[in-house]
Amino acid sequence: MKSPAECNSIEEVRAAIDAIDHEVVTALGLRAQYVKAITRFKKTAEDVHAPVRQATVIRQRRAWAAEVGLDPDVVEKVYRLLIDHFVAEELKDLQLVETDHS
Repeated sequence: MKSPAECNSIEEVRAAIDAIDHEVVTALGLRAQYVKAITRFKKTAEDVHAPVRQATVIRQRRAWAAEVGLDPDVVEKVYRLLIDHFVAEELKDLQLVETDHS
């Protein structure tokens, strides 16, 4: 893939963006698999919500964003959306497990 400065047309830039977005979505899919795997180690809703872990994740992602010149507020919003989604999914899985053991 050409660097942004080496692109000579809007099509080249868009193709690169599409390729990067595909990698991002693939990485999110992999992240989802790990989230699914972690539910094996969580037994309660408190384990799922893990506020200390969430705060650590947000703080670290904000720092990573700043390191690469991204707006930390935007990156935080993205990660809060992801975390909220995955927490909801984990809670659904936890309910299934609790139901299975009843």
